[in-house]
Amino acid sequence: MKDKKVIVNSWNEWDPLKHVIVGRADGCCIPAPEPALDAKVPEDSDMKGKHGPRTKDTVDKANQLLNDFVSILEKRGIKVDRPEPLNFNQEISTPDWKVESMFGCMPARDVILTVGNEMLEATMSYRCRWFEYLNYRPLINKYYEQDPNMKHESAPKPRLTDLDYRKDYLSDKIGIQKRLEWTEKKFFVTTEEEPLFDAADILRFGKDLVVQHGFTTNLKGIDWLSRHYKNHRVHAVNFPGDPYPIHIDATFTPIKPGLIINNPHRRLPKEQKKLFEDNGWKIVDAAQPAHNAPPPLCYSSVWLSMNVLVLDPKTVCVEKSEVYQAEQLDKLGMEVIPVELRDAYAFGGGLHCCTADVYREGKLEDYFPKQ
Repeated sequence: MKDKKVIVNSWNEWDPLKHVIVGRADGCCIPAPEPALDAKVPEDSDMKGKHGPRTKDTVDKANQLLNDFVSILEKRGIKVDRPEPLNFNQEISTPDWKVESMFGCMPARDVILTVGNEMLEATMSYRCRWFEYLNYRPLINKYYEQDPNMKHESAPKPRLTDLDYRKDYLSDKIGIQKRLEWTEKKFFVTTEEEPLFDAADILRFGKDLVVQHGFTTNLKGIDWLSRHYKNHRVHAVNFPGDPYPIHIDATFTPIKPGLIINNPHRRLPKEQKKLFEDNGWKIVDAAQPAHNAPPPLCYSSVWLSMNVLVLDPKTVCVEKSEVYQAEQLDKLGMEVIPVELRDAYAFGGGLHCCTADVYREGKLEDYFPKQ
């Protein structure tokens, strides 16, 4: 039975989930142009040139789906907390920059990283997301008061001046081929001016943290994580087949100890596979998405099909329409729980994106003893 004083505990992506944060769609805005965003929006996207508050009907629909997801989790005995939305439709600024609005608080995974008894607020690499941690502060403060061993940390807030972004990425006519060449060379929109990372670029494997180097996390950010988590081994990975490398959880998804599904268009490079292969982990190509395009006004990839939430090593939540991904995970021995969420994708992502762990049963273990 869980000790009442232990509120925060989560070492990996698959131990039995008992307490989680699920985001909200309230007041979400399509961000105005800024360097980090401009590099991310696909060149053929219907998002080009549009910004401001999302419509009430789409917000209401997304919230209904998120609320239904919460009900599914609660019926399985999982405690769910929700963030407190800010007024996102307001100009924010620092002495270095200003933007017309904030973003939202649906993708909790982007902002909050839970490692053991610590919850860490990520730096964030978009200006519009600079204050996003404030949506979660009331919850984190509550956990801190209730759990005497819980640690609350915040990574250094970056200045996010123009020096943080490469001007090469500001053109809207780069083309996919050039983007893929740049990704191969690890030439991303973010520079090494200061440490940058989003929490959704980090996967937890017990004593090892696997971090994607890409648009939203730079090498200085990975170095900061290495220095911060001194008892962990931190591994930088990259995926050359991704022209828009943002967040690892639609590319490389651990399902249970020893098993990972990998986006077949963004395979882990051979030399980086060694860590997993030497320790008996199986990496299999994820099933194809059920859709050929993202929903309207959504700049996420169709590969949110593999953005699943593992409830325990035998149970996984998969978006309801992603029938091929569900079928694959069923054949891999998982109980699949279908969850309708596609009409909420535009607010920040899929089932893994919209959640942040608070408590998973389990302890720190070494899944990669051969290194």
